[in-house]
Amino acid sequence: MTHKITHIKPECIGCQACAAIAPEFWEMNEDGISHLKESKVDDKGNEILEIPEEDVELNKEAAEACPVQIIKVEKL
Repeated sequence: MTHKITHIKPECIGCQACAAIAPEFWEMNEDGISHLKESKVDDKGNEILEIPEEDVELNKEAAEACPVQIIKVEKL
């Protein structure tokens, strides 16, 4: 089953928790804000990425570690 990660990037505080937990999906930009690798950006500046079932748990860990709760992992 496919899932979707939504990163509400405009609200990111740059804590680096997501990049530390799941570096294969997350990296820090030069401006100190996290970036969801291979994502598309919607009209609000949020990053969106579809992932397979096997990548869900790792990204849920990253979402739970986010102190401002701006990473959402949802079923499609």
